[in-house]
This record gives sequence, structure tokens and C-alpha cells, in this order.
Amino acid sequence: MARITISIAKQRLYLEIDSQTSEYIISTSRFGPGEKKDSFCTPRGRHIIRAKIGEGETRGQIFKDRRPTGDIYSPDSHNLEDGDWILTRILWLSGTEVGKNRLGNVDTMQRYIYLHGVPDDAILGIPRSIGCINMSNNDIEELFDLVKVGTPVEID
Repeated sequence: MARITISIAKQRLYLEIDSQTSEYIISTSRFGPGEKKDSFCTPRGRHIIRAKIGEGETRGQIFKDRRPTGDIYSPDSHNLEDGDWILTRILWLSGTEVGKNRLGNVDTMQRYIYLHGVPDDAILGIPRSIGCINMSNNDIEELFDLVKVGTPVEID
């Protein structure tokens, strides 16, 4: 079974499958770690992938409210700085620790925290998101195909 570990300090995601580990460069929140609703921080602790969204969509597909818009991101027609781009695939996280990242004012799923793709011209490896875990489009496509709903995700 697959297992994901995310290091906020290293800005890396590690995917372990059958004792083999793959490493991906990511970006977590520019506001740091934290669990509170409306904090725009990246939540810590034990999570699972609750939903996989975007299977079969074109690379660069722009999502709004977890739905494909039909628009493909292009630096020629979109501005990187115009928003929090959610592209290509979404892995929606749900916390598993009641009072820490599940239920109440700290619920990861209700905060809409995802692993998702970002524009190819976005810089990864430094905190830059508003809570989510950002990945390159290539990497989120690869990860999406390797994990299932229910895959454990540890964020520290």
C-alpha cells in the first residue's frame, strides 16, 4: 500500500510504495503550518486522501470549486499572479485526528486542503501556497495515478 509523507521544512513529498520511495518538490503555505480554519496555513498530522478529482482531464485544466472550467492554463493568456491556480488534478485531504485536523474549527477537508498542480512557471521548493500542497503538473499526474482514495498522508 502507498503512503505519503510531506515535509514542510524540506518542501518535499515522499511517496513510499513497496519499500520504494519517490521524492517530489512541493510548496506548502507561505503562512506556515497550522490547522485553524481561515488561517491559510498547511495543516499538520495524519490525513488520508478523501477524493481524487480530475482523472482524464487535460494537463493544465483549471479547476474552480473542484470542477473543471474547460479552460487550460497558458502563460500567454493567464497571469501567474492572478490567483491561486488549481490545475490538472486534485487530491483532497481529510484529517484523521479529531480536534487536531478533523471536525470543528480545524477540519482539513472543510478547509479544502488539496494536493494539486500549479502553473509550470510557478516556483516550487519554497512556501508559496495559501494552505494547499502545490506540485508540478507532471508530478501531480504521476502521484494521482499511483495512489488511491484512503492513502495515508502524514504532514510534518
